[in-house]
Amino acid sequence: MERKGLYRDFFLHGDILIMGVLFFLLGTAVSVFGFVWMNVFYILAGMVVFMFSEYFTHRFLFHLKPPKQRWLLNFLKRLHYDHHREPDNLKLLFLPVWYSIPNFLVLAAFFYWLTVDAAGTAAFGMGLIFMLLVYEWKHYVAHRPIKPLFKFGRWLKKTHQLHHYKNENYWYGVSNPIGDLLFGTLKNEKEVEKSQTAKDLEKRGLS
Repeated sequence: MERKGLYRDFFLHGDILIMGVLFFLLGTAVSVFGFVWMNVFYILAGMVVFMFSEYFTHRFLFHLKPPKQRWLLNFLKRLHYDHHREPDNLKLLFLPVWYSIPNFLVLAAFFYWLTVDAAGTAAFGMGLIFMLLVYEWKHYVAHRPIKPLFKFGRWLKKTHQLHHYKNENYWYGVSNPIGDLLFGTLKNEKEVEKSQTAKDLEKRGLS
């Protein structure tokens, strides 16, 4: 596929467009309220919160052992199980907005409850969505024939491929390795055994 087509598949994808528009609207709101330097801290706070949310949801929600409830199983299949089965399927590559937006609203509402600051909450939301878009781009690059420009990006792509093709119990970070570093899931690939369930999460815990 031509490089132009690869970029088009990402930037014109519906879920990316919707979250991009939401990011723009939040930026507009911050401007209308009047920019203050504290907003920079709130944006950074949103970015950090997303980084940890990314790790914990990937590890403890997306990789739940198959539930008996059919609705919950179907939920996990769409969010992540089927992505492991078909890692390069573009339809399964992006987080659906019906998942992303409610999570965003919960985190933003909690932040507003803490600060009672509408402008600050909009800035915090900008940080959340900015890192979501970084996550989506890094995830997209990991599964598409795109070679990252920098060594760190190439390493990050490799670790995500290890998560899919070597062992799904490690290398949960997609946009960054901070969670893996802190919580012991960043491993030397030579020290990790190949998992028999990396491509079929529904078989986890059944043996």
